[in-house]
Amino acid sequence: MINKLIEKAIKKESLSKDELFFLIKYPNLNEICKAALRIKNHFFKSIVEFCSIINAKSGKCSENCKFCAQSSHYRTNIKEYDFIEVKNIYEQAKKLKAKGVKRFSIVTSGKSPSKRDLEKLEEAIKIVKKLNLLPDVSIGIVDRETLLRLKKAGLEGLHHNLETAESFFKNICTTHDYKEDIESIKTAVDIGLYVCSGGIFGVGENWEHRIELAMTLKELNVPSIPINFLNPIKSTPLESQPILTEEEALRIVAIYRFILPDKHIRICGGRNTVFKPKSKKRVLNCGASGLMVGDYLTTKGFNVDSDLEDINSIGLSLV
Repeated sequence: MINKLIEKAIKKESLSKDELFFLIKYPNLNEICKAALRIKNHFFKSIVEFCSIINAKSGKCSENCKFCAQSSHYRTNIKEYDFIEVKNIYEQAKKLKAKGVKRFSIVTSGKSPSKRDLEKLEEAIKIVKKLNLLPDVSIGIVDRETLLRLKKAGLEGLHHNLETAESFFKNICTTHDYKEDIESIKTAVDIGLYVCSGGIFGVGENWEHRIELAMTLKELNVPSIPINFLNPIKSTPLESQPILTEEEALRIVAIYRFILPDKHIRICGGRNTVFKPKSKKRVLNCGASGLMVGDYLTTKGFNVDSDLEDINSIGLSLV
């Protein structure tokens, strides 16, 4: 049965709901991971891609996403600041390029960027491009005019997570509508940007919600799927939410590889919350084709050199 499902995925044929739940309930996780790795290797061979981000504007966000330390609705005591100096973005991008990072995303808090933020973003995109990195942005809900303006400055990609399934979204955020997120993604795809869109797992969703999100991403045809895991932040509504086990997290990665066989699946935020330093390489043997390396928005990540050691130890190549 598993071999049959591998062949379907390689042919990019959709698995039925019953077939997906067969994989979800299948007791031998190692077999599922090996199967997902076979699919990944068919489309991406033995490569892995590094991307990274910089928190260019922190805190005071108007949105009430229940997992987020940067929301103004919660008192998380994070460091808040306006758009940082562009030279700081340059220095961080330069340092990460030397570690093998290919895509570098400039992230700003808030529902949408201000006029001043856009001017800073244009400048930052240009200097990242000069480093021969692919400049991306994660700047909230954006319209066509904004994206075209940034694309003219050299923008390569938009990172905009849907976070969870539409049917579960109101349990996570109520300050904007899911359709606004969908429209931002559709617009970015339409104008030819590389779109990175995925979700955060372990926020109370079930497998039905996880599959629904994957199917939405499949329909949107985004090339890159970031998988984030909840890192419960004190003073947010999800501060007491249990952390996913490594096994549950790996099964999510594997199932997403079956549903989205030819898409980059990147393991991003919360990686060091779920996985221990000695076991974090497991995701690379379970269908992942990319890692977000370095620090996250308000929390520390794994040391980049340790990720380089991981990919070398299992015979992968960095691109």
